[in-house]
Amino acid sequence: MLRIVLRGIWARVKRVGLRFLVLVLLWVMSGAVQAQTLSAMARLDPARSHLVDATTGVDLQLTISQPVPWRARVLDNPPRLIVDFREVDLTGLNHMQQDSADVLGLRAGVFRPGWSRLVVDLLGPMLVAEAGMVTSPDTAVHILLRPATQEEFAAKALEPEPPGWALPKPAPMVPVPPRGAGPLIVVLDPGHGGIDPGAEAGGQSEAKLMMVFARELKEALLRDGGFKVILTREDDTFVPLEDRISVAHMAGAQVFLALHADALAEGEAVGATVYTLADEASDKASATLAERHNRDDLLAGVDLTQQDDVVATVLMDMARAETQPRTANLAKALVEAIKGADIRMHRHPHQEAAFAVLKSADIPSILLEVGFLSSASDLAHLEDPQWRAAMAQAILTGLKAWAAADAAQAGAGK
Repeated sequence: MLRIVLRGIWARVKRVGLRFLVLVLLWVMSGAVQAQTLSAMARLDPARSHLVDATTGVDLQLTISQPVPWRARVLDNPPRLIVDFREVDLTGLNHMQQDSADVLGLRAGVFRPGWSRLVVDLLGPMLVAEAGMVTSPDTAVHILLRPATQEEFAAKALEPEPPGWALPKPAPMVPVPPRGAGPLIVVLDPGHGGIDPGAEAGGQSEAKLMMVFARELKEALLRDGGFKVILTREDDTFVPLEDRISVAHMAGAQVFLALHADALAEGEAVGATVYTLADEASDKASATLAERHNRDDLLAGVDLTQQDDVVATVLMDMARAETQPRTANLAKALVEAIKGADIRMHRHPHQEAAFAVLKSADIPSILLEVGFLSSASDLAHLEDPQWRAAMAQAILTGLKAWAAADAAQAGAGK
């Protein structure tokens, strides 16, 4: 019965416009990105900092050059301690003393405008027993963690965010122009960034390589004159997955293209690969990639898939049903253009997986693994400016071919 009622609503929505519905839903469910900068008010002194086991738990001391506002809390799934600072350069974190059997690792970087974040991945549930900042003789943040039961930890992790921790309020979103009218609005999403470097190999990180390629691809598209291009991040900063989608909606995007260069076992991952959204992954490797990408974003953001809203879910499914054929055509056009440029692709060039960043219901969205850092040949290509230029040109060709066909199809459907 619910679906019958909603289909009646859907018929009315289509007369108003698909994008309007999705914008209303996303207005409620997602946050917006603002420019992220870091002036480094303070700096970490790794030589006088430590993370060690103590008699009653784990002792974390972070010595910094001057006092700054800071805050700490725990989050679950996986268990971790989050420490946010007002603009602290955490370079050198991995050079401080680290000797704790209860800590799996540390990650740090720019998290949101004006804030740096340290994530301490915990082996099991622990709570903050003591926390404070001293300013003499050195300025240092001291946190003592104690073991806790899973029930205690889960309850603490579910507590509401303290004031000021919430993501920025959504910014105004713009309508999408008719298909074929004006330049094609493309949002490029260089994967990872900041606290999340992505895959790493040969001294390179996925986040930095994709930032370089995204800038080059943007320049190529703008030189053509038929595109308007927006990047979800402009530098090495962390942007939650939901915010990347919000950028696309605020820009009135007609295409969303996520750029990645992951790492998988040699032999499973060689050559460029185009991914589209699906609940069931094409294969185990695709499922692993999607799980890794989505898990990396547990640091922040709102996951629409966890919203207990049946109406929203059904309407989003209907919206995706209309967008999916256009997305499939986009994937086909990109594969044909990349192959046509004689650029090596994966033996299965078009695959599917549940990438959260592709879940926008109303924008044709593609995740392109430009190459894989676990492949020596792919890494060499990604470091080669001439190869990157050829790949950028191939993507441009594919986008233009798709846009022309998509506009023609829209005109034929009137």
